[in-house]
Amino acid sequence: MLNGLEAIFFYLFAFVAVASAFMVIAARNPVHSVLYLILTFFNAAALFLLTGAEFLAMILLVVYVGAVAVLFLFVVMMLDVDFAELKSGALHYAPIGALVGIILAAELVVVVGGYALSPELATDIAMPIPPIAERQNTAALGDVLYTNYVFFFQIAGMVLLVAMIGAIVLTLRHKEGVKRQSIAVQVARGRGEIEVKKVETGKGI
Repeated sequence: MLNGLEAIFFYLFAFVAVASAFMVIAARNPVHSVLYLILTFFNAAALFLLTGAEFLAMILLVVYVGAVAVLFLFVVMMLDVDFAELKSGALHYAPIGALVGIILAAELVVVVGGYALSPELATDIAMPIPPIAERQNTAALGDVLYTNYVFFFQIAGMVLLVAMIGAIVLTLRHKEGVKRQSIAVQVARGRGEIEVKKVETGKGI
């Protein structure tokens, strides 16, 4: 059970996290969405600290805020992405998105309903984490991840890899009129196709 001060901080961080997560999808400016996402990560890390999972809190800040979210911010600010064009085809995927949302909502209802009916299930876990005096939180978490859940851990990594490749493929656009270097074409050229030009000092071709 949480004491009075911990309960105040819990509700504060939880409220800010939920509000900023909503603003991630509600903000019209993509840069603002990324900034709200960073705020969500910070509050989620604070919630992890309240539960004693300091390793997860630090990983959330270092990996997601320090790398992923900042990378999103730089990509959004530096690339000339037409978000109006990307959003124009969102209605075609609305049925699939609604189906996924309904499934997630049903799973949340099952979890919350199961806890409401049987609160003792939360304490009946397969691999309880030992006290901090016996084992550090990081070591106990590593035992759980890399023994019982190693295959799920690897599958999650593969899913993230496929998502990263898909994002690169979807956002990669070749603009007309831009010169690109083709190593294969350069290597395949014959001796007669090479033209040597005399370039004056201080002038380009």
